[in-house]
Amino acid sequence: MVTADWTKKTSDVSESLRRQWRADRALRPAMRSPGRPEPSRVVQRAFWRWIATGVTTVEASLAVGVSWPVGTRWFRHAGGMPPISLTEPTSRYLTFEEREEIALLRAKGAGVREVARALRRDPGTISRELRRNAATRSGRPEYRATVAQWKAQQAAKRPKTAKLAGNERLRDYVQERLDGTVRSADGAVVAGPDTPGWKGRKMKPHRADRRWATAWSPQQISNRLRLDFPDDESMRVSHEAIYQGLFIQGRGALKRELAACLRTGRALRQPRARTRNKPQGHVSADVVLSERPAEAADRAVPGHWEGDLIIGTGRSAIGTLVERSSRSTLLVHLPRLEGWGQSPVVKNGPSLGGYGAVAMNAALTASMAHLPEQLRQTLTWDRGKELSGHAQFTLETGTRVFFADPHSPWQRPSNENTNGLLRQYFPKGTDLSRWSAEDLEGVALAVNNRPRKVLGWRTPAEVFAEQLQSLHQSGVASTG
Repeated sequence: MVTADWTKKTSDVSESLRRQWRADRALRPAMRSPGRPEPSRVVQRAFWRWIATGVTTVEASLAVGVSWPVGTRWFRHAGGMPPISLTEPTSRYLTFEEREEIALLRAKGAGVREVARALRRDPGTISRELRRNAATRSGRPEYRATVAQWKAQQAAKRPKTAKLAGNERLRDYVQERLDGTVRSADGAVVAGPDTPGWKGRKMKPHRADRRWATAWSPQQISNRLRLDFPDDESMRVSHEAIYQGLFIQGRGALKRELAACLRTGRALRQPRARTRNKPQGHVSADVVLSERPAEAADRAVPGHWEGDLIIGTGRSAIGTLVERSSRSTLLVHLPRLEGWGQSPVVKNGPSLGGYGAVAMNAALTASMAHLPEQLRQTLTWDRGKELSGHAQFTLETGTRVFFADPHSPWQRPSNENTNGLLRQYFPKGTDLSRWSAEDLEGVALAVNNRPRKVLGWRTPAEVFAEQLQSLHQSGVASTG
């Protein structure tokens, strides 16, 4: 029955041509039906180029003309890493536009050589294209550009087994060091806290609940292999290959849940440019660091401060203020507001964690209000949204606020160094709301009475007292 139907459809074709069709089908490997062929690699390259600029997955999808669920699937399946080369192929290969031109000319009845002249290609190239990539579901070869592009992309794939997937000994070595357990001196396993199940997403916000592990980094593993196996070249793998084995689905190399053992806890690679494109509407041109008075940079004049938050678990935080000249430290108590933890969090609702814009302004104002006006001239902060109400803070205190450039902690060096010292008292992964204002005052007193090398081994408290005395004497002299 099938043969009769096929003969009826091709009854107007010569037997020699039908024989050629059968030979082509016999030599060509079976290919699954494409259904709706996936977008061409030109579209996929454009998508990943947009991702590299820092836009969101939805914006990149709309820019190249695919639906955002498709773009999201591309991004997640590839682990945030481009799965194809972003360089344009050479002119040796037919493009999708050329395949569309071939389809149009063939529909008009043009022969192979006529098509080749129109495209300035060799006739053999056109002939092979028509034989290899034509659609055959109707029983006869019919050239369609989309199907031809899909078949060409499938044939161009060169599937290669990942090194970690093909070398069991190497894979076990890498997985053992990614997921190494913590042991005591007697060799007993230290279990650590109970941890929630891995969800395949970024785990960093819950770092206090992450399981304990030696967790060597991929770079450490890659370089250690050369020391542990100096004569075995098969025991070599780059750190990038380890990351790809964790992030890219379908590699079949490493267990995906081991991504939770990375220090960042990320399950996807996040393009660096994307973090730089976050909207920061509270930072206008008149409050960027370049507008800060020059006297604040050389530390010769007191009264210029640097500030930031140290963050704990459960949306807890402590504000830190450091005077640039004396390195004197003020700690800002940020208690949780009434209603915290009593009802589910409301998106875009009031911030009850203690460091929303309103609560931050009130706490900073209370901490700096007791200082003389000459000792609260400017405040340099990072780009956090907690100080989005800086204009109101300036009106209330007279302290001008300036924001450092994105991802530039070195522009607030005194504050960053002090935050490192404060972690001795407030470790990462702890709830900082349990400390009272009196506790913070005691810690600030301890830090300010530690001798500092940069101050000639004097303490910040001594230098700050000298500044206050100098201001008092200059005020008395000007009055007299």
